[in-house]
Amino acid sequence: MGTDAWSAALVAERLLQAEDRATAQTSIKAEWEGLDLATAYAAQDIALGIRVARGEKVTGVKLGVTSKAKQRQVGVDAPSTAWLTDRMILPIGETVPRDRLIHARAEPEIAFVMGRRLEGPGISAATALAAVDHVVGAIEIIDSRFSGYKFSMMDAVADNNSSGRYVTGPISRRPEDLDLALEACLLEVDGEIVDSATGAAVHGHPAEALAFAANTLVERGHAIEAGWVVLTGGMTDAVPVEPGARIAAHFTNLGTITVAGGR
Repeated sequence: MGTDAWSAALVAERLLQAEDRATAQTSIKAEWEGLDLATAYAAQDIALGIRVARGEKVTGVKLGVTSKAKQRQVGVDAPSTAWLTDRMILPIGETVPRDRLIHARAEPEIAFVMGRRLEGPGISAATALAAVDHVVGAIEIIDSRFSGYKFSMMDAVADNNSSGRYVTGPISRRPEDLDLALEACLLEVDGEIVDSATGAAVHGHPAEALAFAANTLVERGHAIEAGWVVLTGGMTDAVPVEPGARIAAHFTNLGTITVAGGR
């Protein structure tokens, strides 16, 4: 495809089609040098509009690349934001629908459920945390639309930060009752602990990630609404969700969340 034919709208269309058909494609950035971060976010917002028009309901915001190690790996110095909708909710007890995903991977996260609207600019971590109603543990099932998980930062942003599914745990805590930087998580796969981390891995503190989201979303005319879920970013590296695999995230104070891979 010639570079003159590309646009944010076409990027959104291509990636939604890949998601709907569960078919991977090559990097768009490799085909179109004009895909910068601003265009990628524009594509993301266009795709959200299409999702809403076809009946999906916005349920929140997700952050990506919140760890310093991951930022160094992909060559950026800040996280990215993306959208959650009700189509992405995985009810507790349901298997991961691998047949509707391309190459699902799971990562544990700390999630906020908002008590009131949060709109930047100038939001601090303390202000952000004051807008939270309660905190829950979560497992996000990420699913890039790019072959072999090979993509640029711009590709990932346009692809809604590799959104797939997410499940939140049944145990909630008030934010003032937790030390979120020290909230720990053990990631278990088929009975074996494969990774661990604390909330400090998430942009230094999950509330800093929440503040970042509010302060950057306002630049695109958005705010974080009351009742929304905010996934603050992966605490550990993501692990593949294999057929029949049992993956559990064991949090210090937020309980245990388990998902299983469908056939």
